[in-house]
Amino acid sequence: MMILKISRNHSLTNPRFSSSPQIPPNLLRTLALWSMKKDSDLESALSRSRRWIVNNQIKNIILRYPYQAIPINCLQKKFKTLDLQGKALNWVKKYPCCFEVYSENGQQYCRLTKQMTQLVVEEEAVRNMQEQELVRRLAKVLMMSSDKKLNVAKLNELKRNLGFPDDYLISIVPKYPDFFQVVNYSGRRSTMEIELLKWNEDLAVSAIEKSAREQSKQPCFSGSLPSTWVKSWERFNEFNSTPYISPYSCPRGLVEGYKETEKRVVGLVHELLSLTLWKKMSIIKLEHFRREFGLPEKLNVMLLKHPGIFYVSNRYQIYTVLLREGYNGSELIQKDPLIVVKDKFGELMQQGLHEYHQRHRLLNLEKEEG
Repeated sequence: MMILKISRNHSLTNPRFSSSPQIPPNLLRTLALWSMKKDSDLESALSRSRRWIVNNQIKNIILRYPYQAIPINCLQKKFKTLDLQGKALNWVKKYPCCFEVYSENGQQYCRLTKQMTQLVVEEEAVRNMQEQELVRRLAKVLMMSSDKKLNVAKLNELKRNLGFPDDYLISIVPKYPDFFQVVNYSGRRSTMEIELLKWNEDLAVSAIEKSAREQSKQPCFSGSLPSTWVKSWERFNEFNSTPYISPYSCPRGLVEGYKETEKRVVGLVHELLSLTLWKKMSIIKLEHFRREFGLPEKLNVMLLKHPGIFYVSNRYQIYTVLLREGYNGSELIQKDPLIVVKDKFGELMQQGLHEYHQRHRLLNLEKEEG
């Protein structure tokens, strides 16, 4: 995150701007919107997650190709969609425990290694065992929406965050006709929606309410801030002093800008993040659900007002919100079974990266000696 210091007379402290005129108010607001002190542990967690996400996308691309092998030149064309630069061949060679490069008929291909293929099988088995949990998550997300239904195209943006398989509309939803139905009144693919048919009162309990019941206390947010952040703690305690509002409660009558509305929105974002595998989500993706979840127009501003609950980062130029209480340092506190399998994938990546660097060091030594 780039943070520029601004003095009281609104001139940038960087000497190159010392003779500049006053900064326009809109630029000042922009600079202020994204100024959160960096947390090195959470930034580290995001860094690991980014490498994993890219390699997981490559894995999924390979699995969709015939014989589960992709020509390197085809993978290169898809690199732009992964926000990657450089050569695809160089990238996959960094992870020899995950990806195997071979030549056939004068063309280079990439496929998964045996170790990686075994993890794919294990992940699929875990996902099948977790079907009831995935159904529960889907129902809870729909229960928080204003009309108890969501656009499928939008929901697809969150499916990996929630641990859903790519084909959840085919492999899971039809098995539960009493709970869900897919509707498309216009006939256009972009307007397809998934609708909740049955309200389940047992599911209308947020993570905060569940924790409060277990501890026999009133539901409230937990804060995670340095003790030296006195003013932030004061604001957090003041915000926490008012009654908690469940994200499953009816939002009608709440008006944007009022404290009660903000209390419900904070609770809703907290609950959504609690349902995700990594307790994090892209803010841009969240904003796509502004109407369905009753989110404020300036969601980023609201999130930054609660640094004890949320951590906002723009690592890799992607604004992400993390749930602070979900992490101990850079590690998730509670790991979903799918995360345990995915961690094995991460370990395989690191093992391959270590082998790659070792091999290059040896090659460099040989060149120096030669």
